[in-house]
Amino acid sequence: MWLARRRFSWKVAVHLMLMPFLVFALFPFYHMTLTSLKQDREIADRQAVPLIIQQGPTLEHYSKLLWETAFLTWTKNSLLVTFIATVLSLVIGTIAAYALARLRFFAVGSFGTAIFVTYLVPTSLLFLPMAQVVNWLGLGDSKWALAVTYPTFLVPFCTWLLIGYFRTVPKEVEECAMVDGATRIQALVRIVLPIAVPGLVCAALFAFTLSWNEFIYALTFTSSSDQITATVGVTSELIRGDVFFWGPLMAGAVLGSVPIVILYVFFLDYYVSGLTAGALK
Repeated sequence: MWLARRRFSWKVAVHLMLMPFLVFALFPFYHMTLTSLKQDREIADRQAVPLIIQQGPTLEHYSKLLWETAFLTWTKNSLLVTFIATVLSLVIGTIAAYALARLRFFAVGSFGTAIFVTYLVPTSLLFLPMAQVVNWLGLGDSKWALAVTYPTFLVPFCTWLLIGYFRTVPKEVEECAMVDGATRIQALVRIVLPIAVPGLVCAALFAFTLSWNEFIYALTFTSSSDQITATVGVTSELIRGDVFFWGPLMAGAVLGSVPIVILYVFFLDYYVSGLTAGALK
């Protein structure tokens, strides 16, 4: 009895110690949701308490965002570009990671390091040469320019993440398949990939999140209202000089975070197992 009570007290203490981190993580989402539901006069009132709604909630900002702007078009563009870039990057990153994790050839370790260094190069240094590539391809002011340029930073990340995960898969399962007559590609598709589903889901979630939140390339390569993504559209249409439309801005932030939240809720177990497996290796 005493031991069970002690364990219960320890669990309570651990959860209490985690509370500050939980509050820190959830506070931005709470604040932007609260602001999106406030009336304009309460947002502008300096005497109002910022952490509660005192004058009643309203959906006016969501209505304005959805029906008075092209937010739905921006979101459709974001989903399309993000989906294409994520799938393309995952396919290329899987092939590259498998080759670096399994094959032995000259400077294989250097290739892995080079991929990691490539990922560390900030997009603020790359968008100028990328602009020349986009113009050469004739994709200026087009969402397809984003589908082409996003893999430049997603592929190195997916490759680097999957290298560690593929190394956790025993080589014996592939060798048994190849002994039975399978080629290396067949062993990869039929044996390794089903085992590596958690790692693939983890890489896909990260790639989706990075491309969904990307701003510099989207701002540089698109300008028309029917081509821009949600991150650019919300900031460009709802910030006019030094005037910030905080209600619709926060409503856009809330709606823009919904796809990411849904993905992480449904694939959280795969995400954790895939991330920890690669990290432990």
